[in-house]
Amino acid sequence: MPTRLLLARHGQTEWHAENRYAGTSEVALTRAGLEQARALAEFVRRLEGTRRPTALYCSPQGRARTTAQPAADALGLSPRISGELREVHFGVVEGRTLDEVRAEDPELVSRFRADPVACAFPGSEPPEDAAERGAKALRTIAEADDEVVLVVAHNTLLRLTLCRMLGIPLSTYRTVFPQLGNCALTEIDIDGDRTALRRFNVPVDGRL
Repeated sequence: MPTRLLLARHGQTEWHAENRYAGTSEVALTRAGLEQARALAEFVRRLEGTRRPTALYCSPQGRARTTAQPAADALGLSPRISGELREVHFGVVEGRTLDEVRAEDPELVSRFRADPVACAFPGSEPPEDAAERGAKALRTIAEADDEVVLVVAHNTLLRLTLCRMLGIPLSTYRTVFPQLGNCALTEIDIDGDRTALRRFNVPVDGRL
């Protein structure tokens, strides 16, 4: 039987309002982000039987751990920290907005928008490497837990990872998966080297 993973992006952070690249920076959740984490916890608490997560993994970054803890409490689980689930480092744009970077170097932003993989920002983690570590992390989780697992991680890492696991060109990750909503759930099944996308970006006030 395949392992079902419920993938969640962390709650809203203090940099969301300005659309800053957080990457590996430590940025706290806003009040809204904390509410989103509580809503995620309430959602998974209501899941029953074979739909209920039996394990919870999360990124080591503070915003992911803070998001995961209410869900862990609701499920009676201890979060398992995976360093491979950390967010991508964004190099020269870390902590900045695209508008700020564009004002200094419009060609740099133009190239990135055209191909965010071949023209990743200087100093950033290569997207291919991030996709590989993300896919490896999720497959390792699936091998260790054969039921339903909640995974709390990050926007860019999860989009790159989904592309890698579903056979979608990495260069299209920003257009195929424009954005993961904060604490929205994406559901995949992993069976060996096969991955099926069951649902994408479902708000936690929806039905899964």
